[in-house]
Amino acid sequence: MEVRDGALRPGRHPCPAALRELFAPLLSLAERDVVPLDELDRAGQAALGVPSPAEQDWLTRVLTATDSGGRHTPQDWEASDRTRRAAFRILARAIVLHGRDGQDHQETLRSAVAFGQDVTTDPVLAAIPETAGWRGLLLRHYSVGAWRRLWAALVSSIGSKEGEADRTAQELRDWLAEQAPAGDVRGVLRDLPPLQGPGGMLLPAEQRLLETGDGGPMTDVRLLLVGALRSREGHLPDDVRAVFLGRQRRSAEFLDPTWVDGLIHDYGDRPVRDLAARLVDDMLAQSRRVALAKLRTDPATGGLKIFSRLHVRNERYFKTGDEGDADIGTRIPQLGFFGRQLGLFVVRDGCHIVTERGLGILEAGR
Repeated sequence: MEVRDGALRPGRHPCPAALRELFAPLLSLAERDVVPLDELDRAGQAALGVPSPAEQDWLTRVLTATDSGGRHTPQDWEASDRTRRAAFRILARAIVLHGRDGQDHQETLRSAVAFGQDVTTDPVLAAIPETAGWRGLLLRHYSVGAWRRLWAALVSSIGSKEGEADRTAQELRDWLAEQAPAGDVRGVLRDLPPLQGPGGMLLPAEQRLLETGDGGPMTDVRLLLVGALRSREGHLPDDVRAVFLGRQRRSAEFLDPTWVDGLIHDYGDRPVRDLAARLVDDMLAQSRRVALAKLRTDPATGGLKIFSRLHVRNERYFKTGDEGDADIGTRIPQLGFFGRQLGLFVVRDGCHIVTERGLGILEAGR
């Protein structure tokens, strides 16, 4: 399916007759308000989680851009199809290389792609152009997650509109500044885990910080500093850096890694608490920019409606709810789930494995 003119339309890949027959009983019930249980049972063959060879075969071909024989012919598929296939291939190769480490799909992909030398020394990963993009995305993901947790922690420290524990901007600056270590910013930079090893190999500095940090706001500040250092020219190859900074990027964006790198330049010789206070100011300013961008007229009242959990009244901040601190989804777990449904991946004895079928269809090597 695809959306055209605001409505669902048939997509580029027509369903085979066997698949239409599979879903026909279920779709025929969709237009009815009341369905007897016995009729619903008869339509259960198309239910979520019920195996269907016809559906599995068709989805495998569509999602992996292959023909009925499991062969991929690039010119027969569009760019979006080839990109989707590349994502499956990269994950499959990561599982071949690191699946027995006992990690989930996302961490398995990080082990193979985000850090180390596999992206350049492994013949399968090195031959997939999209591997560079995944490296940039996974590295940027650390900075995005750090901002989300930092912002959620700041909002969590603020009270509601009833007046308990509302905060001034200065009190919010002090909240983070008081958690900052003694010394200047350059001292914090010197104490960061190494970002590179011999030959420019990327080392998992971000993972080290998450594993050894106390989980507090300053761990996230250090993650932002690592992202800033990785944004500098020459640290990442151009194709990786393009995705790390954003393909559509024309100049520095608010709170992106180059923005933080600019703060390093400005605050390098100043106390860390000064940088912490500045980060609070930047987060509050960005919150206001986002809120104003979402400003809408409320048709019920005719007034303006602000979509934000943080508000300011009489120069004091209050909240109407907390912010989420979970990482933005990368869809890697869902990719692995699809792979297991299609019989490309399996889990045995707590380890991820690519099946023989998956190795052949995805050309994932051994």
